[in-house]
Amino acid sequence: MLFSEIPGQQDVKEKLVQMVEHNRLSHALLFLGKEGSGALQLATALAQFIVCEQKNQDACGKCPSCKKASALMHPDIHYSFPTITRAGLDKPVCNDFIEEWRQFNIELPYGNVYDWLQTLDAENKQGNITAHECEDIIRKLTLKSFESGYKILIQWMPEYLGTSGNKLLKLIEEPPAKTLFILVAEDESKILPTILSRTQLVKINRVSSNDIQSWLIEKQQVPMDKATAIAPLAQGNLREAMHLLHHGDENWQELLRDWLNAILKNGPASQVKWVDEISKLGREKQKQFIAYFIHLLSISVYISNNELPHDVATDEIDFAQRLIKLASTQQIQAMVEELDKSIYYIERNANSKMLFMALSIKFYHIIKDKMVILVN
Repeated sequence: MLFSEIPGQQDVKEKLVQMVEHNRLSHALLFLGKEGSGALQLATALAQFIVCEQKNQDACGKCPSCKKASALMHPDIHYSFPTITRAGLDKPVCNDFIEEWRQFNIELPYGNVYDWLQTLDAENKQGNITAHECEDIIRKLTLKSFESGYKILIQWMPEYLGTSGNKLLKLIEEPPAKTLFILVAEDESKILPTILSRTQLVKINRVSSNDIQSWLIEKQQVPMDKATAIAPLAQGNLREAMHLLHHGDENWQELLRDWLNAILKNGPASQVKWVDEISKLGREKQKQFIAYFIHLLSISVYISNNELPHDVATDEIDFAQRLIKLASTQQIQAMVEELDKSIYYIERNANSKMLFMALSIKFYHIIKDKMVILVN
């Protein structure tokens, strides 16, 4: 993975290159970024940059070391990640799953832990980074490097370590020469404090909408109008952008218009019918619909403040202007808060019929004093 292949994050890329070139690389780094921020890809790009034989502001991508690193097969770059038990494999280590890991990084480069565990057919099994894996890490990193001089461990989701992570403390604190730990995490509150205190933080922000749009157009060959529609809905999440690209053809405006009319005009029977309809879509599409509603509400706030956001479709501006007539800025903020909470509940398997019916009632009470029906 090259730095140039990762959307956005220019400040982080420059910082990492400077750390290597000025020999200021800490022996233990914590890449902290939300799902879809590209944190794992940045860690992989850093590892390839370190072992590259002809680097210059980025790895060359052509030397033998780069080719091995890009295929996740370099002998001095090791990977650690959550695994599951299987029949005949009650003491799993990551090397047992390395082929699946390589395939996952090709097919779902910005996937999350759920995607990874589904790749392993985990069903209801919980992923873990086990004590046996920690012992295997110690064994691998105490060996001499094969080619590059450096030994690098990229550990994805150290939140799954549990107390077994204490086995790594001494190695992290006093590693052999030219040994680098790169921990890639989403939630620092779930990392063992003893490990957290021994790392240098590299914060990875969400990817900007402009960078997602450029990436979709230039790297994914997405038409400009479609990329323009997807980028703001992804909300800085590259995984979500890819999901919208492949599963985002629904007419969310029509569905939203029907919902608001059911809330404000057509009454309980219409609301029940609409709730039945959306409950059939599945969790991911329900989250996309809510994200789209939040997107339109944010546009309406911009417009109410006499600002016009860039690269917004005309039909979205028209709909957002109708929303301004429907609710004040304070009412819109209250709606966004409810929608944000709903995404959280959907991710935790909330009953969709109960959730959307409750939202319908809440929105009626939030906006009933400004009852303007949306029409085609």
